[in-house]
Amino acid sequence: MSEAKTNPPSRGELLKQLREEHASSVERTQVLFREQRSLQQSICQMIRETPKTVPEIAAAIGKPSHEVLWFLAGLRKYGIVVEAGMCGDYPLYQKVEEK
Repeated sequence: MSEAKTNPPSRGELLKQLREEHASSVERTQVLFREQRSLQQSICQMIRETPKTVPEIAAAIGKPSHEVLWFLAGLRKYGIVVEAGMCGDYPLYQKVEEK
């Protein structure tokens, strides 16, 4: 009359099952994350040595200005990028020196 106790699946097994069930959305998310990281690295590389404006960065990396501005706003918020003066009506952005 005793019932057999079943062990619940481990956390790793649950995560594996979820990844399999949602494989398409996991893949889309990973692709998007790689694209965003690549764009962030391109922007940081452009402004590492000399400060540049949003239109200059956008033209150099071949992305729309609104995307570059969006990424720069995030990078600025987290202290990775700072404004380094003005060039006409546009602020110049430069990567912060790593300590």
